[in-house]
Amino acid sequence: MKTLTLLRHAKSSWDDPVSRDFDRPLNAKGRRAAAMIGRHLKSLDITFDHILASPAIRVMETLDEVWGGYGRRLEPMWDKTLYLASAASLLDRVQALPDAAEHVLMVGHNPGLEDLVLDLTLASELRERVEDKYPTATVAQMTLPIDRWNEAQPHSATLVAFIRPRDLDPTLGPDTP
Repeated sequence: MKTLTLLRHAKSSWDDPVSRDFDRPLNAKGRRAAAMIGRHLKSLDITFDHILASPAIRVMETLDEVWGGYGRRLEPMWDKTLYLASAASLLDRVQALPDAAEHVLMVGHNPGLEDLVLDLTLASELRERVEDKYPTATVAQMTLPIDRWNEAQPHSATLVAFIRPRDLDPTLGPDTP
């Protein structure tokens, strides 16, 4: 059995006049949400033995905040192919993961992460929440009945957790007009 946890980057700032989307930083709400997710992962005693992350600024800053809440820093492997990758590309990366890794954290972007969850998982009430929306700084955790990552196939995983920042703190939900 392998475990794959996906984390979408936290809310980024559209107010910052950066020249490239890749360089967009987090906003204050995104920083708070990422730190809250880190604290929650720690409270659940979730550990990772391999981390793969997009090197986009908003992902790097998300991880900085998550590790602050988590209480210790874990070093990811930065992978440019995760930046705005499709679900098919992300599945290729999953299938290429080292077999020694039992619990992998992948940090990146939508719509690829959401589509990957929907492609990999079996129907469930929890999966329906993903279909509704995969907000920023949200964690989706799946278990896969495999021994080697290259055995990962669509519609084989069980979604065991879907944690949105607003589930932990309602002020981290959608902005109200």
